[in-house]
Amino acid sequence: MARATREYGDWPLKRLMTEVVGSGHKSADDMNREQARDAFQRILDGEPDHTTLGAFWLANRWKRNTPEELAAFVDVMREESVEVAAPEADPVDCGANYDGKGRSAILGVAAGVVAAAAGTPVVVHSGDRVPTQKQDAYKHVLDELGVMTDPSPRESAEMVDEVGFGFYYQPAFNPGVTDLFERRDAMGVRTFVNTMETLANPADAAVHLGSFYHLAFAKRMIRTFQACESQTVERALFFQGMEGYDDIRPGSTVVAEWPSEDPEADDENIFDFEIRTSEYGVDLESADLEVDDVAADSAEITEAVVAGETTDWFDDDDAFEDAVALNAALRMYAREDVPSLDEGMEQARAVVADGSAADVLADLKDF
Repeated sequence: MARATREYGDWPLKRLMTEVVGSGHKSADDMNREQARDAFQRILDGEPDHTTLGAFWLANRWKRNTPEELAAFVDVMREESVEVAAPEADPVDCGANYDGKGRSAILGVAAGVVAAAAGTPVVVHSGDRVPTQKQDAYKHVLDELGVMTDPSPRESAEMVDEVGFGFYYQPAFNPGVTDLFERRDAMGVRTFVNTMETLANPADAAVHLGSFYHLAFAKRMIRTFQACESQTVERALFFQGMEGYDDIRPGSTVVAEWPSEDPEADDENIFDFEIRTSEYGVDLESADLEVDDVAADSAEITEAVVAGETTDWFDDDDAFEDAVALNAALRMYAREDVPSLDEGMEQARAVVADGSAADVLADLKDF
């Protein structure tokens, strides 16, 4: 229901459809910041007719949103819906797609725990069965591990400071977007909300690690952060994650890094490079990371990897151990705690071997 006291701008969604975004994916115009802000304020308030809202979301999907539009949406979300609770630590904010994975293990909990044990604090966040896929996400792996998954934002921040790894739960820190669940579910396809919710940054971190489906989208996400007025992200890495999640895919993974000191960086100081997993001793294929039950199996794998134990999940090449070490190294590299992925992997293996990673996981369960 719309707020009775709200004063909107001059751009209801129906007018935006008629005059700006609704003429088709080749002829539609882009919104300016004022128009985009007005649109998302109305959406958060439940003001638009449901048919108009669905048409608006679909028109934006066809048109493809600009960084300025996305930044305006994110700014309104953070100003009017997100409750930020910043820990004293300055963690890496991991923004995986909230609608989850359906075939392969989620390695981010294990990777985050290992990175935390090596001195790189990590924050993850997710909702619960978010449209459209409504598959397993961070929350569901943590549920299987017995970790508290409904903390208040302040408790999430305390978790980061006490453990080194923290989970923020979308219904607790971003209720306005959570309230859009039914409307999003009725769409049947992803909307720009799926993109912007991963940029909520509830811990107000200076470093963001996110995932993308193609390089052009990664650069668009970096430009979105550059255009945001509600937060200051000083460094961002986006990589071509497995199933769109924040797990490095086997074989070759493209990464966009900003800012970069590489002389081959583009005019916006964005540099893209490839991670060839075989060059880091991670010799596996995507099928090696597939599981039957994503949440339960990912939790079992997490416990085994951080403890340095062998279970029925592992064959002779220690596929999951290697994959977790590389993903942990990327988190360390994102925060510039290590100069290279090679050194990050060395540290990852060391904290598993000496029991530090297992201690972090135990502390996380006890929090």
